[in-house]
Amino acid sequence: MARQTLDEVADLVRAKNAGPFWLTLDVFLPDEQSYERVLASDVVDPAVVARLYRTSADAVRVFPMPALRAIKISFPRPVTQGSFADRDMHSGQQHVLLAAIEVPEAIPAASAS
Repeated sequence: MARQTLDEVADLVRAKNAGPFWLTLDVFLPDEQSYERVLASDVVDPAVVARLYRTSADAVRVFPMPALRAIKISFPRPVTQGSFADRDMHSGQQHVLLAAIEVPEAIPAASAS
């Protein structure tokens, strides 16, 4: 299998404004296999997200939503929304860093002998 980025594996990777102090990233996967593959990888690990977005891993919240095959990731905005230093007031471009991460190949399940 060729290397794939999260953007290539997912149906949708998006960022949303979650109020003046928080930012949310949503990842929607096309099927159960892709959902499990991403969830099992370190792509959505709080430490990885923290490094990408220059925040504390303790502040990153990951919410798996299996019924929707979606993963929601929330963390504090670097600056308050609408402040002088805010460069993306609606957080519409923040998904790009996460979308570009390579997703490891799925590890085959142990076969019954």
